[in-house]
Amino acid sequence: MAKLSEKKQTILITGATGNIGKEVIKQLSSKADPNILVKAVVRSTESINIHGKNVELIKADYDKPQSLDIALNGIDNLFLLTPTHPKLVEFTSNLVNAATKESTRGQIKHIVKLSHIRADADPKIEITKLHREAEKTIEESGIPFTFLRPNFFMQNFLSYGQKTNDEVLFYLPAGDGKVSFVDVRDIAAVAVKALAENSDKHIGKIYNLTGPTSITYSQATEILSKESQKKMSYQNISEDVAREAMKKLGMTDWHIDCIIELFNISKAGYLSDIYPDVEEVTGKKPMSILQFARDYVDSFN
Repeated sequence: MAKLSEKKQTILITGATGNIGKEVIKQLSSKADPNILVKAVVRSTESINIHGKNVELIKADYDKPQSLDIALNGIDNLFLLTPTHPKLVEFTSNLVNAATKESTRGQIKHIVKLSHIRADADPKIEITKLHREAEKTIEESGIPFTFLRPNFFMQNFLSYGQKTNDEVLFYLPAGDGKVSFVDVRDIAAVAVKALAENSDKHIGKIYNLTGPTSITYSQATEILSKESQKKMSYQNISEDVAREAMKKLGMTDWHIDCIIELFNISKAGYLSDIYPDVEEVTGKKPMSILQFARDYVDSFN
């Protein structure tokens, strides 16, 4: 099998402006391999803060199949990340349809899809059900695939907190259920391995991505508070209070329902399992919440 350096490889990143997409691009770019060209899908090239060597921005829209046809032309591997949206499966279908058209058939050798933990275990949970349906769409396409199923992101704590003059407050309907939170950087590291390695070893694999420990939101808050040297507290709130707060933020009822469902299975302890997949793929132990807290200390100040 040819080595990576012997053949130019073009990788398309969807969801390029989000936390994971940006990190995947950053890590691919840091490889400094001139034989890897990264194309990042954006809706607009204006005011987009995406940088890196051999990175090219390309405009496309999940709802505009013609734009996807153009974006996928000449692509070898696809990182497929669709937004949390009622049309998640349709967006995936549009991408897969573009990938299997006559003009691109045989070009795309590998789809790496960002899915969700328990995508095949919770058919009654809306977002996991949609991700599983999207996975099936890819499976049926015949294009080789790898599915990444991460647990809740550690980086979510950066948006959960409500800052006051001297304290950060986390009001969440999460109860005392334990979660094996995973760092976005570890998710991206697994994605990069699957995308950039010229190997069949990731084909057909499903990777469950978690951190090394399972902790409650209260325990996580204590660690973040200690490392940031900033007063923080976690308060478990009711579903009704959470819904009202999210409505005030302008979130749709559909999105609110999805979040509440996930917090409910989290509260019940269904997101506490720990998997070895991050270390098995990357060769490195997944980052702990302590490491996350130390690396992001300035973000809480």
